[in-house]
Amino acid sequence: MADGIYPDYRDLRVERRGTRLFVTFNRPAARNALTHPMMREIGDALSRAKADTAVRVVVLRGAGGNFSAGGDLNAMQDMPPPPGPGEKDPLFAEYRYFGDVLAAMDALPKPVVALVEGGAAGGGFGMACCADVAILLADAKFALPEPRVGFIPSQIIPFISRRIGSGQLRRIAVLGQRISGREAFRLGVGHYLVETMAEAEAQLAAVLADVDACDPAAVAAVKDTVLATDTLPAEAVFDHAASHLVRLLRRPEAPAGMQAFLNKRKTPWAEEAQRLNTTDAGD
Repeated sequence: MADGIYPDYRDLRVERRGTRLFVTFNRPAARNALTHPMMREIGDALSRAKADTAVRVVVLRGAGGNFSAGGDLNAMQDMPPPPGPGEKDPLFAEYRYFGDVLAAMDALPKPVVALVEGGAAGGGFGMACCADVAILLADAKFALPEPRVGFIPSQIIPFISRRIGSGQLRRIAVLGQRISGREAFRLGVGHYLVETMAEAEAQLAAVLADVDACDPAAVAAVKDTVLATDTLPAEAVFDHAASHLVRLLRRPEAPAGMQAFLNKRKTPWAEEAQRLNTTDAGD
């Protein structure tokens, strides 16, 4: 897989602009509802973004005024025949795969930023909770309607629970509730709450400028360390973090960054990001 090679996906628009990769869910007529092929496209785009050394941040958003309405009910009804005795249900691998996609999004060693407008139900809700930074429109609509339809939001539950806590998730999930972007922000789903799309775009620009100011290797290490706190005991996290720190300090970038900070000038990685993003904007 070559750096920077992204295919023409059927249900995604993927565009790299300088150091930023914009991944847009692109089924606007279906409010960007998810199908199994679309999930595989998202997984592929994330895999390529991880390998693409030019990409420093991934931005997720939806086309046509919605983030993602979750699973496509029309597509979900088109099921293969049930398994025979002793056979594994073929549906299992398809739905379980989405858990792997969410885990890859969550652990991507680059910042993931979600700009959420309109509907963000089911898998859309889950993807917003996998983002490192989520910008929410106040009138966005988050929902877990699956129990009202007769099934569950299976693969997204761990990510939403970690974000807002099991107590709030249990209330929203068992009642199949819908909440506003304002309520989702209060619960901790998002990090920035805005009223208009113009404010959302301005906030996104500010977040991307902050990404540019950070050393990509340090960002990957600090994200990895934060995620480790969810699975490792404190002593192991201390060792893990110390190993990252020592490795980073031994690189030439660390003294260069410290000198730039002390001399009140831009770091080499910030200058490079500015050059790449300015060049791309001018093309």
